[in-house]
Amino acid sequence: MNQLQLPLSFEEFIPENHLVRVVNTIVDSLELSSLYGRYKKGGCPAYHPKMMLKVMIYSYSQKTYSSRQIAKALRENVNFMWIAGGNKPDFRTINRFRLNMKDIIEDVFYEVVKLLIEKKYIKLENYFLDGTKIEANANKYTFVWKKSIDNYDRKLDGKIKSHLKEIDRIVAEENRIYLDDDLEENGENTRITAEQVEAVVETIDRKLEENPEDKGLKKTAKEFKKDILPRKQRYEKSMEVFNGRNSYSKTDHDATFMRMKEDAMLNGQLKPGYNIQIGTENNYIVGYTIHPNPTDTKTMIPHLKHLKEKLGVLPRNVVADAGYGSEENYEFLREYDLGAYVKYNRFHWEKKKKNRENPYLSEHLKYDKENNEYICPEGRKMEHVGTRKYVTEAGYETIRDYYRCEDCRDCPQAEMCKKSEKPRTMQISHRLNE
Repeated sequence: MNQLQLPLSFEEFIPENHLVRVVNTIVDSLELSSLYGRYKKGGCPAYHPKMMLKVMIYSYSQKTYSSRQIAKALRENVNFMWIAGGNKPDFRTINRFRLNMKDIIEDVFYEVVKLLIEKKYIKLENYFLDGTKIEANANKYTFVWKKSIDNYDRKLDGKIKSHLKEIDRIVAEENRIYLDDDLEENGENTRITAEQVEAVVETIDRKLEENPEDKGLKKTAKEFKKDILPRKQRYEKSMEVFNGRNSYSKTDHDATFMRMKEDAMLNGQLKPGYNIQIGTENNYIVGYTIHPNPTDTKTMIPHLKHLKEKLGVLPRNVVADAGYGSEENYEFLREYDLGAYVKYNRFHWEKKKKNRENPYLSEHLKYDKENNEYICPEGRKMEHVGTRKYVTEAGYETIRDYYRCEDCRDCPQAEMCKKSEKPRTMQISHRLNE
């Protein structure tokens, strides 16, 4: 072991088709101006960012994530030594680079995808989209529910209004500041803001300066400052965190409570997590997005928009399961002229024998286009009785047509229609019907 040996270069120890060579070639081909822009000119010379990026990508591919373990490999592992060019940054340097790289790691990912497209490994022809829920590293029991916060906030509003009405000496001024005409007209539907409560507190303080011996006013001022105002500010902050969601974790505000695929207790327990959407082609991950939505229905459009933003183009065909079947998604795919191989959400339900052979389901009724009415197997007409605008949780608007049977009460098949107490009413989405 003490003898000098040839070769002296690490190059000879790396197999020709080794993964470390692939990482080196790919990173050398990337456009990394966003990474170089993070470095300021002058000062002590830093390790080259391209070399650091190669080390990070290769270490992750080897499931080595600890900065100390990466630094150790740079001293002991010939593959790490080769790709680092003999450089040995310590774990602090590796950690600082990793923190600075967080904002640009997505840009690096899509640069790799563009390279694969250029080399014809990816054709963007058939894009397979699916999602999975990943549990967050957050406390499972420190959840905040939007419905509860909304309920507490409404009760607090009622308490504030009752307090203001009891303070006869300042009611005239409070009406100008807070209990305005709109509030009186809308009643309980009008929400009180923290800014309005602060204005009330300032008015009470002015009144106390004029009459410092008023014990009732002192008690009210103390309650507003110590309890009502902090709670109102806390509720408003929580509503901002929700941002369209129904829940969030106190220890990870980005995590939403949802049912996971792994349910050991079989009790449908909700856990904080994320809905990860991944699109693939030819065994390569082409795009990914992270969503707070528990269901996949509302993730397709933002996922495809993000893909177009990063790659500048959308795939020709989109393939997804029934979890993505919605009118809003179909219209988006049609608008962008994409091939839609997406099952509608009732696809598997319709395939069941009991539903497939039931002639009284709305899907199986005969439609008279000339008279705009449906006819059931008993010969009874279901006439068009009106339309109604429907808005989904995502804000998508559609029009639904309603059809009502002449009278189902004396129909021999009324029980099958499950409308024995009153004439059957059926709704049909207007856009899908077209």
